[in-house]
Amino acid sequence: MRPFRILCAALLLLLPSMALAHGPVRQKVSVAVDVAASPAEAWAVIGDFQDMSWLPPVFDTTGEGGNEPGATRLLTLGDSDGPVVAETLRRYSADKMSYSYLITDVDVAVLPVTNYSSTLTVTPNDGGGAHIEWKGAFYRGYPNNDPPAELNDEAAVAAVTGLYETGLAALAEKLDQ
Repeated sequence: MRPFRILCAALLLLLPSMALAHGPVRQKVSVAVDVAASPAEAWAVIGDFQDMSWLPPVFDTTGEGGNEPGATRLLTLGDSDGPVVAETLRRYSADKMSYSYLITDVDVAVLPVTNYSSTLTVTPNDGGGAHIEWKGAFYRGYPNNDPPAELNDEAAVAAVTGLYETGLAALAEKLDQ
């Protein structure tokens, strides 16, 4: 009976330190834009998983599988020698004008995130035009405690928010011309 009490006492002493030792928290970002173009016009620009030409950092998109779940695409950023981001389509609905995808490979120096998933959706606005929402969930680029500043939660949220804002601003400019 005595060893059991010692074990219980030792576990009780460890509990407070275990509560302080936690890993990263999943971050979420959602950015939206309203455009004068119809939902169908907006979907015609962003609805093809294999075409990211509307996103300014993307130099080239190549892929396989079209808009079928499991399809893949490689995004070359900047120029022909730029970094590459690999993505896989999870869900696609032309009827709901929405698709979801995962980043399967990216250098955290390019985008300081891990376990990234995202959804793009187009819906009609009540007063006409379209509402385009881009939302994502991810973990910071450094999975352990005490991340360096360039790989912490704030850096991850800022990078994804900046990407979404840049993309949606370019999309709004293209659609509202």
